[in-house]
Amino acid sequence: MKQFISDFNKLVKLRLTLTVVFSASISFLIGARQQDDIIWINWLILTIGGFLITGSANGFNEIIERDLDKLMKRTEDRPLPAGRMTTGQALVLSLFMGIFGTLLLVRLNFLAGLLSVFAIILYAFVYTPLKQKSPIAVFVGAFPGALPPLIGYYAAFKSAGFGFEYAAVSEAAIVITPWVLFLIQFFWQFPHFWAIAWVADEDYKRAGFRLLPTTKKDTISAWMIFISAVLMVPVGVLPLYYGFGGWVFTVVSLVGGLLFAYYGFKHIKEMTDATAKKVMFTSFIYLPLTQLVLLFDFIPLK
Repeated sequence: MKQFISDFNKLVKLRLTLTVVFSASISFLIGARQQDDIIWINWLILTIGGFLITGSANGFNEIIERDLDKLMKRTEDRPLPAGRMTTGQALVLSLFMGIFGTLLLVRLNFLAGLLSVFAIILYAFVYTPLKQKSPIAVFVGAFPGALPPLIGYYAAFKSAGFGFEYAAVSEAAIVITPWVLFLIQFFWQFPHFWAIAWVADEDYKRAGFRLLPTTKKDTISAWMIFISAVLMVPVGVLPLYYGFGGWVFTVVSLVGGLLFAYYGFKHIKEMTDATAKKVMFTSFIYLPLTQLVLLFDFIPLK
């Protein structure tokens, strides 16, 4: 039983899944604050459903990459390449999680459920095969990677078909707030994944993954990491610009964006794994911290 739990955690990429669920659950609470009505049982349903959806996408990803995972040190101990779990077992688990997770989210909001299915398909069956073919995989993968805040926010609203029952909620609250949350997480993924790709380049090469902008640890890739890091400064101001982010959030996001830019600039100068790790670790802290601060410094749109 202990071995199965350990293998299940590796199949669903537990740390990554929890990060995604955190993002969705915070966005749910922001959506609930917009309505001044937090329904905690719905938050729990979203959390469970989000975990299952993300675990399903990661499971399909590992099924597709099972032979490639054998080639990399960071993934060789996953249950499929290590032979502790069969492809059939992983497929059953992933299908169950995907179906049950979708049913839970559709129960909350039809649009949230629809976006969840789209996220699984785009991540597992478009992004995953592209990783071996072209660096554009990072751009493609940024879309399903940015959907959790959108899914979480919409899950806080009762749906009436494709629309929303809350007629009193302004159009801006339905369109601007969730899509700005989507954009922040979308742009954040570029310095995040490119920094990881730089650090893990040797390991990725064994599996033929092409994730750096030029597929090499060269000056252009370093500049792309820097530019993507600098973009986090203006992106972090968007909630203030649109009126739903307070000054506390704005200061925190600006400091985070400037740290991104600073470490990105250092990376251009030195182009080492150590400087790439600084960008990577900044990304680990930036997203959950700014999302949490925004929850407490959120200004409902009228």
